[in-house]
Amino acid sequence: MTNRAAAAKTELLKLSRAVAVGLFLAGLAACSPDNGGEQTKPSATPSNVTLTNAQRNNIRLYRVALSGYRKAIDTAGVVDFDNDQATSVLAPFSGPVAGLLVSPGELVKKGQALATVVSPDFAAAVSAYRKAIATAGTARRLAAMDADLFAHKGVSEREADQAESDAVNAEADRATSRQALVALGIDPRTISSIQQGQPVSQIQGVIRSPIAGTVVEKLITPGELLQAGTTPCFTVADLSRVWVLAQVFGADLASIGVGDRARVTTGFASLDGRVDNISAEVDPNTRSVAVRVVVENPGGLLKKQMYVRVSIGAGQESRALLAPVSAILRDDENLPFVYVLQPDGSFARRHVSLSDRSGDQYEISAGLRAGERIVVDGAIFVQFMQEQ
Repeated sequence: MTNRAAAAKTELLKLSRAVAVGLFLAGLAACSPDNGGEQTKPSATPSNVTLTNAQRNNIRLYRVALSGYRKAIDTAGVVDFDNDQATSVLAPFSGPVAGLLVSPGELVKKGQALATVVSPDFAAAVSAYRKAIATAGTARRLAAMDADLFAHKGVSEREADQAESDAVNAEADRATSRQALVALGIDPRTISSIQQGQPVSQIQGVIRSPIAGTVVEKLITPGELLQAGTTPCFTVADLSRVWVLAQVFGADLASIGVGDRARVTTGFASLDGRVDNISAEVDPNTRSVAVRVVVENPGGLLKKQMYVRVSIGAGQESRALLAPVSAILRDDENLPFVYVLQPDGSFARRHVSLSDRSGDQYEISAGLRAGERIVVDGAIFVQFMQEQ
């Protein structure tokens, strides 16, 4: 066989092998599962980035180390009244409402009148007090007369003692009747007039505020019939301090304790608070635990049922690998990664797993080792250079 024929045969063999390899690869592609054209992982690891000395001057490195920090539990919460400083005002007597003297949102003092009521309870109480006054006066005069007769042998000692006992009982009934008027909120000057036997005009019942605060709810209307001890009339609350009920889930509970500091944030304000109570029950609907945060509320910024953001700083210190937030970038699949300095001076992209965030740092649960150096300032520039 001539040299020319041998060369032709060799070229033919190479072409046959190339065709066979191409057909094999095409078969593999056809057999591979179709994922809709979207890859769950990058198809290839980007090559490392090498920077010049001048470019290195535009970035800053950070050495990853095991550090102590306090976890910040971020969650949502709902504002509620401080129930230690809020009360529901019940009707102390029965009868129709004659008039309302305050409106919701109005500041009131302790003992201030909130509404008036035309109540038969007042007429009955005044009548009972007048009778008790008369009975006590009569009983005391009879006791004094019997004491004088006993001194002159006019009655027996037993009769004198009985008269004194009747007088004491009548005076006790008089005191009880007077206290009933006080409990109904009758003005002291009116009570004094009754004691002196003076006539008094028709007395209206007055519903008074038991505490100083803000009228946050009005639950009655003029003409409404009230039932003593059962009809709620108003809600008065001291809004200088409120509760925020934050919802905390699962393992985060182990990091929170009573007394921990908290930060409550709305769209227009940020206020400091303190964890005051941790519920002993799990909400069956949300599977969360209510953590009560006490917050000072200057100017009444926080309103009941307002939704807020709550950040609770754990009192217990944790230790973990921490990386600044500025070092974390995201790839096309939104997976977090950093640029790690390599022994040869280049920078390699490495995916990391993020855990809790504390201030401007993330806890790195996987992907980095203590002592490695990562880019914290200029990471976007390194990414740009890598993608060129």
